[in-house]
Amino acid sequence: MSGRNATGAVAVAGPLLLGVRHHGPGSARAVRAALDAARLTAVLIEGPPEGDALLPLAADPQMRPPVALLAHAVDDPGRAAFWPLAEFSPEWVAIRWALAHDVPVRFIDLPATHSLALKEPHGDRPGEETGPAETPELPEQEATPHVDPIRVLAETAGYDDPERWWEDVVEHRSPAADATADALAPFTALAEAMTALREAYGDGGHPRDAVREAYMRIQVRTARKEFGDGVAVVCGAWHVPALAARTTLAADRALLKGLPKVKAEMTWVPWTHRRLARHSGYGAGIDSPGWYGHLFGAADRPIERWMTKVAGLLREEDRFVSTAHVIEAVRLAESLAAMRGRPLAGLSETTDAVRAVMCEGSDVPLALIQDRLVVGETLGEVPDSAPAVPLQRDLTRSQRTLRLKPEALERELDLDLRKETDAARSRLLHRLRLLSIGWGEPAEGRGSTGTFRESWRLRWEPELHVRVAEAGVWGTTVATAATAKAESQALAATALSEVTALAEHCLLARLPEALPVVMKALADRAALDADVGHLADALPALARSLRYGDVRSTDTAALAEVAAGLAERICVGLPPACTGLDADGAEALRRQVDGVHSAIGLLVAGATPAEGLRDRWGAVLRKLAGRDTVAGIIRGRATRLLLDEGRLTEDEAALLMGLALSPGTPPTDAAAWIEGFVGGASGGGMLLVHDERLLSLVDAWLTGVPADTFTDVLPLLRRTFSAYEPGVRRTLGELVRRGPVPEGARNDGTDHAYPGFGPGLDQDRADAVEPVLHLLLGRTPVPAEATA
Repeated sequence: MSGRNATGAVAVAGPLLLGVRHHGPGSARAVRAALDAARLTAVLIEGPPEGDALLPLAADPQMRPPVALLAHAVDDPGRAAFWPLAEFSPEWVAIRWALAHDVPVRFIDLPATHSLALKEPHGDRPGEETGPAETPELPEQEATPHVDPIRVLAETAGYDDPERWWEDVVEHRSPAADATADALAPFTALAEAMTALREAYGDGGHPRDAVREAYMRIQVRTARKEFGDGVAVVCGAWHVPALAARTTLAADRALLKGLPKVKAEMTWVPWTHRRLARHSGYGAGIDSPGWYGHLFGAADRPIERWMTKVAGLLREEDRFVSTAHVIEAVRLAESLAAMRGRPLAGLSETTDAVRAVMCEGSDVPLALIQDRLVVGETLGEVPDSAPAVPLQRDLTRSQRTLRLKPEALERELDLDLRKETDAARSRLLHRLRLLSIGWGEPAEGRGSTGTFRESWRLRWEPELHVRVAEAGVWGTTVATAATAKAESQALAATALSEVTALAEHCLLARLPEALPVVMKALADRAALDADVGHLADALPALARSLRYGDVRSTDTAALAEVAAGLAERICVGLPPACTGLDADGAEALRRQVDGVHSAIGLLVAGATPAEGLRDRWGAVLRKLAGRDTVAGIIRGRATRLLLDEGRLTEDEAALLMGLALSPGTPPTDAAAWIEGFVGGASGGGMLLVHDERLLSLVDAWLTGVPADTFTDVLPLLRRTFSAYEPGVRRTLGELVRRGPVPEGARNDGTDHAYPGFGPGLDQDRADAVEPVLHLLLGRTPVPAEATA
């Protein structure tokens, strides 16, 4: 009940129920107009009462929406929920209005201590949180289908798109119209519509709403006793009929009896427009937060201002867009709106106009506009005075010290570990990964593959605040928390590969206090594990750890001893393990042989206990290459590794290939040998390009495969040769197309069977390259007389 007094203000007689759509700019403007027009003594808002103490922070100059209230269970931080608010959210407008006019403001929804107890915890699925307003079925009530009230009203009005109906009826109301019309008219009409829907559909498939609405009615009664009848309630329009219903206090309390509880804490956290585009928190995700933000912020001529923004973005991407394009796009959007009977051009009309005028009919630039403007990459900010767990405060301090600002937009970060600041950034990011706070993910570097460089992809998501709260149980700083978690994981690990990976993480994150515990666990697991496959999986991580430790000036002597011991045990146990394997087992072991070979190369280059290891590994490869009982793919790979190391001459390699491809060898075994020798990204294609004997052997074998077995070997061969670079495949195809030159036709004085090969090694050209290689590798050339 309300009426206007002599000053034009609305005198409220009873609670003023302002039903809104969460995150709606039209609703936000209407709420502001209604609050300005009424004489109020208090403002009540749908939200968790634990947030009342945090409301004054909304007036802090450092607070910049979008932001969210984050509630989490103290004993289970993964059990959390968000209440997001944007600049154009009606609840945010009401909060700011109340603070600016010194009017008491409170939250009146079901407390988080109950709502968190009623919902499932997140577990290991960040980003799938369900806000308290999303209502699971209560067991004692019969489930009913969920009702979308906006869709029902839109269909009743003859619209096939509920978003378009809501925009036409509410969002496209101009600020001037709100100022001159009855400020309460839209709320009155919406309340009547929702009342009819509640009468037809009951709770609409949301049985927990009855509990929430009972609590809200109790809070409204309490506020009226304290502040009188001049109380405004800002809530979802769906709840207005329930809050206006006449019920008894005893009946409402009965609905709340026996609700479960958890101890909860609450704070403000930054939010993003991208997260507003998902259904979370209030259960009111929107598809176009950037567009809605523009509608709310544009005081006049919203379409002209939007087209100007689009033009500016396209110009930044080096697309030619003139002022004439902007004018024509505005005219086309307005014409489309008139043809479609809309009061104002909406997002669909502006998008169609931009596509036709500025994008020349292409949808490719529209994807950029959708991402940057329609959705947007805005990340909110909260003041330093907002409550936070100690770990969050330490992380914030580190981010500022290292100038690593959290951003919603994904970006690449290249680090040079020889620089103190970059090394500290690397340590922070690795420690956060160990704590399962995935702010950064390692990426392939553009500049270098050396150990002095790292590349990261950074992107801050609001859910990471929950991860920080969860990690807070390990310590109050990032370093101590990462150390404690590493120690715990080392003691709980059951597989050797888990401990070696953990040792690698500790070195990357520079956690010297955790290394003794990790090293003891590593030594214990290594001594007990006799599976060669497990040892082979573990060794590469240890070798990389030694390499990283050298770059980060970490003492890795104990790690080197363990790695050398593992390598020795692999040399002893690998040959017997390579027999009696099926195709999948042979392929897995081939990958392990590659990993061990690379790891031993690192160990020999930098670890004293590895003396003589290269020769022992070479002997193992010779055993693998020469045993018929070993799987073909492993024999082929061993032969190739020996050839690359210079431990096998070309004649010996050709002999082993000839034996593997002899007529008595089953075609599938021969194809597997070829895959091991020249397959993958090992440069096997270039080897065939430059060694005519190997090419001739492969060509002769392939052309001699019987037709009835060719289809059996084709998948292996296709997998092998499809990995080659296009240029390599083209060159090989050209050499094979020309075919071998008959002996009588060879007139170049050589014995080359294929055209295109030179008569031999050009020693002068090779000598010219050698000094450059020594310079690149940082090695001193060996005098010629020393090798004579």
